[in-house]
Amino acid sequence: MAASVNSVPVFEGAAWISASTWAYPVLEATHIVGIAMLLGSLLLLELRVWGFGVAIPVRDLSRLALSVSVAGFGLAALSGMLMFASQPGELLANRAFLIKMGVLVVAGTNAALFHARDGLTRLDAVARFQTAASVGLWIGVIILGRWIAYL
Repeated sequence: MAASVNSVPVFEGAAWISASTWAYPVLEATHIVGIAMLLGSLLLLELRVWGFGVAIPVRDLSRLALSVSVAGFGLAALSGMLMFASQPGELLANRAFLIKMGVLVVAGTNAALFHARDGLTRLDAVARFQTAASVGLWIGVIILGRWIAYL
């Protein structure tokens, strides 16, 4: 999504992102890599909560999966903030972006509640519901992210 003339960047470096022919596409690709790391590793852990791969101890898998998820989230968040900084006016006026941010907050809250109730130890119906909701929410974030360019 290229910045328009009416979009005012948040900081001087953000203007360079908007003006560059390659900076925004590189940030988009970086954003996608972060999302892949986040969702891919979460999906493996969530499948384990659902009873797949029972030979793999859930705590061992969670140490690896959550580290990759957090790194992926960090990469996606940093690249996303830089893309946002280059065109905040356009994005704040975009309904898909605003809904995406709301769904992202709900996904983060769901994850915090899952860990607060120690869902990895319980592996109960609530944990399974929360992991199913997690996958749905993160897929929703991805769909809404793609939709930004079309609204």
